[in-house]
Amino acid sequence: MQNKILVIDDNQDVIKALKLLFLLNDIDCDGATCPDQGLDMLNSQAYDLVIQDMNFTQDTTSGAEGETLYKAIRALNPDLPIILLTAWANLETAVALIKNGAADYIEKPWREEKLLASVNQLLEMYRLEKAQFQQQKQTRTRSVKIAEQFDLTGLVYADPAMLSLLEVATQVAHSNAPVLITGPNGAGKEKIAEVIVANSAYRDNAFIKVNAGALPADLIEAELFGVVGGAYTGANKSRIGRFEAANGGTLFLDEIGNLPLSGQQKLLRVLQTGEFEPVGSSQTKKVNVRVLSATNANLNTAIAQGSFREDLYYRLNMIELKLPALAERPEDIIPLANHFLSDNKQLSAGAVNTLKCHTWPGNVRELQNVIGRAQLLSKSDLIEASDLGLSTNPANSAANTELSAQDIISALTTHQGNVTHAAKSLGLSRQAMYRRMDKFGIARS
Repeated sequence: MQNKILVIDDNQDVIKALKLLFLLNDIDCDGATCPDQGLDMLNSQAYDLVIQDMNFTQDTTSGAEGETLYKAIRALNPDLPIILLTAWANLETAVALIKNGAADYIEKPWREEKLLASVNQLLEMYRLEKAQFQQQKQTRTRSVKIAEQFDLTGLVYADPAMLSLLEVATQVAHSNAPVLITGPNGAGKEKIAEVIVANSAYRDNAFIKVNAGALPADLIEAELFGVVGGAYTGANKSRIGRFEAANGGTLFLDEIGNLPLSGQQKLLRVLQTGEFEPVGSSQTKKVNVRVLSATNANLNTAIAQGSFREDLYYRLNMIELKLPALAERPEDIIPLANHFLSDNKQLSAGAVNTLKCHTWPGNVRELQNVIGRAQLLSKSDLIEASDLGLSTNPANSAANTELSAQDIISALTTHQGNVTHAAKSLGLSRQAMYRRMDKFGIARS
């Protein structure tokens, strides 16, 4: 679809010149010679960008008319890119509007290559923003739907990748099919298992969790299937195993990839038949258990290396849910961080930026620990980047991250204009802060 621009300027020659320039560059352009006409056109048609003059009355140079028009356009469409056409006399007003959200200003007489570069960049940004907004709208609609239909057990998420996984998890929850949840340590595999159980036919029955990788090799059989008193030294009394405790409900086998081969063989039989004998007993017992399992290991590699049984893998893996690492679902980072914060604490703009830039090798568990530590160390209700104790990766630092004018102004406002403190909160040096202030036309005073 061809881009469409609206030029609002009282000089017909300006409108004609810009129309010709944009026509030659395959951009559709309309013109309005006064603010009222421009606002009427914006009300009746869709535009991708506005170029507006700062003065419309003869001999007026204050820029007040342009400021009024700008605010009226913003009231109609808060996201529409606006370029200000300005003479030196109202440059100060234009810079003030840039701080308030205007996309750019072009001084008269303009240089065509500079104007075209700015227009093309802003049109592309606006197209991407609209596409992102549409995707976010669709994600919100799906999120509302899944929250209304299913019990998500308080799970906090915002990323589309997590939403997609939840949609599959809730879809398979009602069956009794075994589910294998894969993903790195600390990413939240147990929480996904809780969501499955909460939406299953077994939700009101036993939910037994076992760290399979932590079971001692010589006690695996007793832990899973129970033991008769006197069966071996130390077994003073009979006790039931985890499968019997989960009968009629769900058994969650965490870190299944670390289970020794001897344990895998015993597990396979009960998964195939539902039958087992407690240690020291010849009596066969039968259970009805929904099995969920989880691992951070690559089981296909383990099978190739002979450390995991292929037949057990297929028995566990009727449905596989691949939980992404936290770094692969970046939109979850800040909602989770806010969830871990106590009610009287807030994150500064710099802290938010630092959290977004961190790679989170420890995933959600690491994030929870970082926020917990920052709350203890922070000397105020506002948690700064320095309170997080995260080492900054130069490739991902705030200095290499696009900060908006609003980010800079917000940090300066929070720190009462103290440039040093504001820069520190954003993870910038003082000189880097000044460079960004100059870039956005923010006065150093």
